[in-house]
Amino acid sequence: MKVHFDATKCSGYGRCAEVCPSVFSMGEFGYAELLTDGTVPAGDEAKAREAVSECPEKAISVLSE
Repeated sequence: MKVHFDATKCSGYGRCAEVCPSVFSMGEFGYAELLTDGTVPAGDEAKAREAVSECPEKAISVLSE
């Protein structure tokens, strides 16, 4: 599974980093950042889908399953 993150839409709520810390973290300026190229580690697919659904700005989307 791979996700796309549009940093220009991020408002820094941090739900993605809380829900899926293997893919997202909060950067030094308080906005989310990808820790990978968007590839979700095996076993974290459900967490990544939850991060997509919980993002209030819709900054995250699934590129491929």
